[in-house]
Amino acid sequence: MKEDSAPVELKVHIAHPARMYDYYLGGKDNFAADRKTAEESLRVAPEIRDIARENRAFMQRAVRYMVKAGIRQFLDIGAGLPTQRNVHEVAQEEAPGVRVVYVDNDPIVLVHARALLAGIGESETRVVTADLRDPQAIVSRPDVNGFLDFTKPVAIMLLSVLQFIPDRDPEELVAPLREIMVPGSFLVISHPTQDFRREQALQVAETYVRASAPAVARRKAEIELLFGDFQLVEPGLVQSPLWRPDHEFIGELDHIWMYAGVAQKK
Repeated sequence: MKEDSAPVELKVHIAHPARMYDYYLGGKDNFAADRKTAEESLRVAPEIRDIARENRAFMQRAVRYMVKAGIRQFLDIGAGLPTQRNVHEVAQEEAPGVRVVYVDNDPIVLVHARALLAGIGESETRVVTADLRDPQAIVSRPDVNGFLDFTKPVAIMLLSVLQFIPDRDPEELVAPLREIMVPGSFLVISHPTQDFRREQALQVAETYVRASAPAVARRKAEIELLFGDFQLVEPGLVQSPLWRPDHEFIGELDHIWMYAGVAQKK
């Protein structure tokens, strides 16, 4: 693995969504501030743990689908903390040699990536610290565009990250990424919604105000627009457990207020 070498400033006193997500998944790479804010969210909506797990399961199914469709390079923006069954593991099991670049704006992600991804050859996986608020800067970095070949199909993944930039039109962030993708590429998005259990979704968003990234839940129509003219893969933009499921979802479906979809540029 090759990663950023910039100095790392750890702000462990402020909750961060990547570490809160790790907590929801039962991980140990989180701090007191993360656990406190996460527990506030769980008191409002205990289903958040199920939402996090189903989002991760969707990611794994989507990666397998895209590798089988011929994708051999992935750009995962807002990747969060490396944990079990991440993109590179799933993809490289299907096709050894798949290249994966993880991007996150939390320097703690970089610290843990150095430890948890140690031993992975830099020919396969890289981690960079960058911010989705400047998508052009991400794809123009030498350690990204010198590693991924954007003249060939690529999968760009925006999993449960766009909600954390409430002060920007998400289309301003996604459109530059769509523009650099060639035909055959895939765009993957998951995003919380207020279409189900609206009160809980909005209350959870309020708890994130005390974290380092306030959140906003969006309607299905708003999320669909982010795919532009890409063609949604069946079954389209659906609640995460319903996207090509490989297991039966046990629970109340309206408690999973997360949409997920995969679209291809034709």
